[in-house]
Amino acid sequence: MKQIIKTLSWKHDFLEIIDQTVLPEKEKYIKLFTIEDVYEAIKTLKIRGAPAIGLAASFGLLLAAKRSMGKNKKDFYCAIDEAIEFIKNCRPTAYNLFYGVKRLQTIVKENQDLSSEEIVEKLEYECMKMFRQDIESCAAIARYGEKLIKNNMGILTHCNAGALATGGIGTALAPVYLAAKKGKNITVYVDETRPVLQGARLTMWELKKFGIRAILVCDNMAGFLMQQGKIDMVITGADRIARNGDTANKIGTYSVAVCAAFHKIPLYIAAPFSTFDFSISDGNKIPIEQRDKKEVQFIMGKRIAPYGIDCYNPAFDITPSCLIAGFITERGILQPDKISRLTNKKK
Repeated sequence: MKQIIKTLSWKHDFLEIIDQTVLPEKEKYIKLFTIEDVYEAIKTLKIRGAPAIGLAASFGLLLAAKRSMGKNKKDFYCAIDEAIEFIKNCRPTAYNLFYGVKRLQTIVKENQDLSSEEIVEKLEYECMKMFRQDIESCAAIARYGEKLIKNNMGILTHCNAGALATGGIGTALAPVYLAAKKGKNITVYVDETRPVLQGARLTMWELKKFGIRAILVCDNMAGFLMQQGKIDMVITGADRIARNGDTANKIGTYSVAVCAAFHKIPLYIAAPFSTFDFSISDGNKIPIEQRDKKEVQFIMGKRIAPYGIDCYNPAFDITPSCLIAGFITERGILQPDKISRLTNKKK
């Protein structure tokens, strides 16, 4: 499928990303030259979405390694260790970040007999390999997920799990794109996704760009749409999936899942295996990022709440596996009770 959105591109000496904080008003690309640049871009949501965060963090570590090539072996390894700890502290919930960093860490540990230049070369190869695998995973998710979509379906999605969230064509939106390409008549209902409006700003921008019929709704309208019979299925992405299938995704997903279960509407999670954290038994152990209260107090720079108030702003919530119909992965559609039997083997 044609790639018309370049969320990130590696340019050998820097990482170029689309700045998602200025969408949909501007399609602006920025260059990240250091691991500090990457950290700031991830932290401030210039780049977001679990697979894209994982790729960006890995390239950030590569930039740190490139900067340290001239040092002696001991200082080189110290610099790498510091860079790993630095980037791991960026955002705590998206497991793809830790997955990518661990793969690069393994490369360093297994090649300590090589020069720093040779290690950097291997790190760059591994980063590009992960990039290719993400593109391939998105394409496979599209193929498996598209089979679930029937003609004239209404599909609800929450947050953004399209091309902007990955190196490829997306996770949750990938089956939608393929279904539309095959000529299926579908309507996508897009939750605005407060407080940062990733649905309104990003998903609607993507779907418009791909020419897909989409209708923007406020978050609190999803239940009523289901009651009216307008929603046939729900597809979202994920930021971390525990061994029992409990899933962390953008705040509000749990509420959608509860409504969907009540109305007997299947909810699918679309995610690559790099999002599965097999070291965590259940959702209670998934770390939930708490973000700045200003995200709740302001919309697009305009204050909407009084001064001096308390705010609660978790970026994610946990959807129990019992509310999930299946996981659309690059290895097929998996039932929640099968997740614990799997292992995340190195690709």
